[in-house]
Amino acid sequence: MSGPADSAVSRPGATGLLVAGTTSDAGKSLVVTGLCRAFVRRGLDVVPYKAQNMSNNSGVCADGAEIGRAQILQAQAARREPTSAMNPVLLKPGTDRRAHVVVRGRPAGVLEAGQYATGRRHLAEAAWAAYEELESAHDLVVCEGAGSSAEINLRAGDYVNLGLARRFDLPVVVVGDIDRGGVLAALYGTVALLEPEDRALVRTFVVNKFRGDPSVLAPGLTEITRRTGVPFAGVLPWLDGVWLDAEDSLEVGAWRRSVRSGAEGARLRVAVVRLPRVSNATDVEALAAEPGVEVLVTTDPEVVAGADLAVLPGTRATFSDLAWLRRTGIAAAVLDRVGREAPVLGICGGYQMLGLRVEDPAGVEADVGSSAGVAVDGLGLLPVVTRFAVEKSLGRPAGSWRGHAVQAYEIHHGRAERAASADATTFPEPVEGFLDGWRVGSTWGTVWHGALENDAFRRAWLVEVAAAAGSSWTPAPDAVAYGARREAMIDTLADAVEEHLDLDLLLAETRVASSRAVAR
Repeated sequence: MSGPADSAVSRPGATGLLVAGTTSDAGKSLVVTGLCRAFVRRGLDVVPYKAQNMSNNSGVCADGAEIGRAQILQAQAARREPTSAMNPVLLKPGTDRRAHVVVRGRPAGVLEAGQYATGRRHLAEAAWAAYEELESAHDLVVCEGAGSSAEINLRAGDYVNLGLARRFDLPVVVVGDIDRGGVLAALYGTVALLEPEDRALVRTFVVNKFRGDPSVLAPGLTEITRRTGVPFAGVLPWLDGVWLDAEDSLEVGAWRRSVRSGAEGARLRVAVVRLPRVSNATDVEALAAEPGVEVLVTTDPEVVAGADLAVLPGTRATFSDLAWLRRTGIAAAVLDRVGREAPVLGICGGYQMLGLRVEDPAGVEADVGSSAGVAVDGLGLLPVVTRFAVEKSLGRPAGSWRGHAVQAYEIHHGRAERAASADATTFPEPVEGFLDGWRVGSTWGTVWHGALENDAFRRAWLVEVAAAAGSSWTPAPDAVAYGARREAMIDTLADAVEEHLDLDLLLAETRVASSRAVAR
């Protein structure tokens, strides 16, 4: 079942290692993040790599390349500037059967569901070239697999999991999530499903998210090793309070535990609308990290209506998600909020929905509820008309609001421009600029992602939101900066990796171990 690109490249010791998983969301991304920081502490020049990422949560590198947010985080852990080589192929789902393809940070067409197993050879070649670029410049490449490493239906065209490992002769560590149950069966079954050549590359297992006494688990680990011949590199504990960049999910545990103020009246309640094709949901993580701010991700119009602040986040499908807002009653809840002067924030696609009109003359969203030449009315709350263009805007803009510096990034096809018809009759309240977008009354909209990660801006803006909402919330004087909080979480991960995993075992077959043996 191996593919034609699987032939291994001979090397004196592997140039990296692959962190694969029994399932999606087994913890691969966080394990790679922790390993990168742990290896940096050992003095290694290490970089992260994910051949293909399927996610609508992405960011922008310094050169304007778009890659997955998880790889940007891992680059931070490795103390490296993120580059497109770290995530050479990014698939952004538009529908259940089509994904928009980004290669080396730039748009590169679409991939249909029927092409997923057989139509990706050109993507594999781009991924191989990126890996070779990284391996030639660094001591070690820590690779992250995708989904399950035992998806045998996709093995023939695989270049992310065992296809990658076979190509570059990488030792593989398989991570299983014990919190979801059945981890021993999942680890054993993963190895059992692999063809012999792939199975030979699985060198270690890691159990993730364990709660309790590890001695209770030990007999099971011993038996799995006896049956498979694969030793365990360790058992990572459940790490409460570590909730770094998910790839595609808004169900981040920290948001369910985000209220840190003891006084009910000091809470600021934020409702984030979970759009069907939500993208860059990570924009609101900085709100969840703020003491006294309660963030709830919801599809309930009543929750949207009753919160102090309602947020429409980004979307990969502005037209279909706008129709969904109307169909579910959430659009009516947003309009009711504005009638009561209750705060609303739209970010990127959410901002476009708040405008007067959305037009797609080129059919950019033809696969997700739009078609060439289509135009629909927005919610009419901000004085902009959005027109989609084939060329994507990618950048890292900087600006300010009320004297507070803001650094952000932008990823969008839609250009939102002030409408000529938006006069004082249409918008009787004062209209002012807001982070390359607009504000009317208590309704704000911006195309910038990541703006809320700027501490001074975020807190000053939330004070204004709280005042408009009638909340007594104020920033906690001892609140940790968002960037410092993220660094602390990375270090917490690395501490756990160093304490609970056998790093020498993980490195045993890499050129790092080979070079040290020669030096000795």
